[in-house]
Order: sequence, then C-alpha cells, then structure tokens
Amino acid sequence: MEIEKVKCLIIGSGPAGYTAAIYAGRANLNPVLYEGLQPGGQLTTTTDVENFPGYPEGISGPQLMEDLRSQAVRFGADVRFGVATASDLSKAPYKVTIDEEKVIETDTLIISTGATAKYLGLDDEKKYAGMGVSACATCDGFFYRKKVVAVVGGGDTACEEAIYLAGLASKVYLIVRKPYLRASKIMQERVMAHEKIEILFEHNAVGLFGDGGVEGVKLVKRLGESDEERYELPIDGFFLAIGHKPNSDIFKQYLDTDEVGYILTEGNTPRTKVPGVFAAGDVADSHYRQAITAAGSGCKAAIEAERYLSEKGLL
Repeated sequence: MEIEKVKCLIIGSGPAGYTAAIYAGRANLNPVLYEGLQPGGQLTTTTDVENFPGYPEGISGPQLMEDLRSQAVRFGADVRFGVATASDLSKAPYKVTIDEEKVIETDTLIISTGATAKYLGLDDEKKYAGMGVSACATCDGFFYRKKVVAVVGGGDTACEEAIYLAGLASKVYLIVRKPYLRASKIMQERVMAHEKIEILFEHNAVGLFGDGGVEGVKLVKRLGESDEERYELPIDGFFLAIGHKPNSDIFKQYLDTDEVGYILTEGNTPRTKVPGVFAAGDVADSHYRQAITAAGSGCKAAIEAERYLSEKGLL
C-alpha cells in the first residue's frame, strides 16, 4: 500500500476543515486536506446562507464553501478528493487510510468530519431538500417568518427548535411519534405553554407534497391501531430534529467520545486526548452546529497544530 508523509493532515471539508486549511497553509504547514464523501459538507445542501459574517446580501451554501476552498488552495493547501476509511492513532506519526488504498502518515491530524443529520428516510425528504425540508432551524428558520412549519421529534433538540421557530413563524406543529415528549421537564413545559406551538402526539410523518416546494405533510395518527387516521396538513416548512450522527467511527478506538459519538476535547480547545490530534466543527460540537462556530474551531485547530509542531521541533 502506498505511503505518503505529511506534517498536517485535515480530514473533512466543511467550514471547519477549509478554515483549518487556510490557517495551516498560511503557517507554512503544507496541509493536505481530504474532502470526504460530501465536499463542502452539510452547507452544500443549503440554498441561502444569511448568517455568515461578510455576506450582507447572503450567499448560497455551495458558493460559500467554494469560496472557502479557493482561499485554502490560495494559501497552499493540497485539497484532494478521497474518503478516510481507517486510522491508527496509537503512536506518532499517525496513520490515516484513504479509500482503503493509500496511507497518509502525519505529524498532526485535524479531524473535521462533521455530523450527519438523521432523517426519517422518506423519498420526499430528498425531493424537497432545500425547498422546504431542513435539519437546522437556526440556519433556515428566517425564511419561514410568518409562515406555518412543522418540527419532527420529541426530545430537547426538537423542543428547542420548535421554540426558536415559534419566534419567527405564525404556527409551529411539533410532530411526535410517541404519546409523550422525551425532552427535559422544563423544555416540555415551555413547549406546552407556547401559544404558537401545537403538539401532535402519536403522529408519524409519511410523506410531503407540494408543487416546487413543500406545501404540506402527510400524517398518520396512531399508526397501526384500529383507530388509525390519515390526513394531510398544510405547512410551508418541514424541520427534522431527531438528532445527528457524528462522523467519528474510524477514530473512536483512540479518542474519547460521548454516548452519541461526538469527540470530546479539552475544555474550550480542539485538543483531543491524543497529542497532535485535534477535532474541529460539528464532529466535536453537539450544541451550536453553526458554520461560523465550526470555522472558528478550525482556526483554533490549525493554530494548535502549528504550536505542537513547533514545540516538537518538526517545523
């Protein structure tokens, strides 16, 4: 198997990965970045981004990612297509296998593989992606001001998203599969007391409909029971809030993660328990999950990598 040695390897290509590459490139670390299965990350599935600083008129998700990528390349980052399929972080230099055919040996590793939003698995979710279907209320809620939206989920995240959207939308339906909420008591109380939120317990979303965008959701109440009821509910936006899966599987053997799989870092830094290995962006952030916070953590990771290399005399 082919082996290549580098000073700084970045896995993942969202705002965290590209920003890390910009900073690492400017520090003359000659970073190599592998973009993964989805070059540009989750933002490439978003139409308009209006909350990233520096774009007063907004910008499309794909264009924002292309701008970040171009900036990284300008400063010397070697951006490549390829997927990390295995890792060995047992000792330095660390090894990451790409596409099961090439091994990169690296003195520092920045993991920015992101997290993948969980979906219900409906064909209509793909059909209306970017046209009424979203997995991020904070990212896309602004587009639904004074409109009717639905949030799917019964945990804290779903309740938080519903409350956030209720500050913008005219009406929020919370679609809950079970006859109760899994959220903490205080979140349950807030949702139930909110005049704009209506909870639909024992409901399953089984489809969406609309011409050129979401116009409604197909619901089943008490699925499989004798009193099962099917109906259509007019809505303008459909938000998934059933969790995210961090893309950390190939690193879990060597790094500490929480029960979901988010990589644990030291305090407010991107440092993991393995010296010279850093985690940035959504793979280590279950709380904010924003492009700007991911970019900030990518900056931190690159600075930490440069300091580590300097201290080890590897520059």
